[in-house]
Amino acid sequence: MKWFMAMLNRNKTKDPPPTKLLEFAEQLCQDLQNSSPSLEKLVGAMMGCKHKMYFLTNIHVVRACVFVHTHNGQYDTACRLLECCEAKEKEELVQLWHEIHYQRFMEEHHTDFLTPLQKFRCRKRNPPPNSLCPEGLKSRNYSDEVRQQLHSFAAEVTANPNKEQREGLARNLNLQPTQVYNWFANYRRRHKS
Repeated sequence: MKWFMAMLNRNKTKDPPPTKLLEFAEQLCQDLQNSSPSLEKLVGAMMGCKHKMYFLTNIHVVRACVFVHTHNGQYDTACRLLECCEAKEKEELVQLWHEIHYQRFMEEHHTDFLTPLQKFRCRKRNPPPNSLCPEGLKSRNYSDEVRQQLHSFAAEVTANPNKEQREGLARNLNLQPTQVYNWFANYRRRHKS
């Protein structure tokens, strides 16, 4: 840790910082992940210097920063850090985004555990920003055209299609057979009630 701090001070005017400094930061973040006070000191040094954005290109550094901020209850700071970081591991960044919001929810509701439904609702209320999902969030909804064809089939043919009918619909609508099966199961459930 002392070597890193000394190296950071020696290279504070260099732009960009030496690769060795960035690699050293990554290694320290991995080594100190279970040592909260030391990790907090390391994160403070990295986030307090002018090379902050260079450090935030590494997923291990980002993970360490998010851990420290959420551990200290600084959820908004952790979210802003994720929004501006340049790490390439977008799926892991989205997972970190969700973890921040799970932690916040648990703290606000004084609980140590979230059910899958609570996690789902938390994700729905706090979708990740476009900077983490440039291609957009995956929608679980079908297009109007697909829904219309499924509704027509249910009304005109049957609401309980057999395996061959489901597979035919899946091929025609470019869906998986399980998706068609689940759609009809949900359709029957909704219309029964």
